[in-house]
Amino acid sequence: MTQPLVAVLDYGSGNVHSAVKALAAAGADARLTADRGLIQDAAGLVVPGVGAFSAVMAALRESRGDELIERRLSGGLPVLGICVGMQVMFEHGVERGVDTAGLGEWPGAVTELDAPVLPHMGWNTVRAGDGSTLFDGIEDERFYFVHSYGAQHWSLEPMRPFRAPVVTWCDYGAPFLAAVENGPLSATQFHPEKSGAAGIRLLSNWIGSLPR
Repeated sequence: MTQPLVAVLDYGSGNVHSAVKALAAAGADARLTADRGLIQDAAGLVVPGVGAFSAVMAALRESRGDELIERRLSGGLPVLGICVGMQVMFEHGVERGVDTAGLGEWPGAVTELDAPVLPHMGWNTVRAGDGSTLFDGIEDERFYFVHSYGAQHWSLEPMRPFRAPVVTWCDYGAPFLAAVENGPLSATQFHPEKSGAAGIRLLSNWIGSLPR
């Protein structure tokens, strides 16, 4: 079977080669690219992100990556955000008093976690939402997190006839969103590429859901 083409958006966000390697191990023809045509034609697009919310948004806008993400989603084409690549899908992020507009695909804010020790770094379990595609067969596994901020509320109402979003939570001090599956847009706060066999399985589950 032909491996589906998965583009990893190259917009200057840190070391993304581990994500490319993990996607390849999960069964994709994974390519780090900024080529607009390739990104639009790929079966899936992965949006990585490390560092500050504001810096990631600035890099996305400078490279016009925000336009590429919006174009794919408006056409119903799958996108997967990882870590800050998930956070920027929300309306805005607040870090150290700086309020930065996000991509606005989901309502709400990304704020500092309510926990006694930050960052939240290391392995943690999640509470997978009912009917999750990403967590199929790995609901009880642990995943690797490195972050001090996250989305701590979910307010998007289901819109018929579309399937209701599948929301997965994690607890660290207080609950926060570990993953969301909402039509063509999915995202994880943790790093599947750093989460061992469970992370590869999650990526494989996502790749298996891509159009052929």
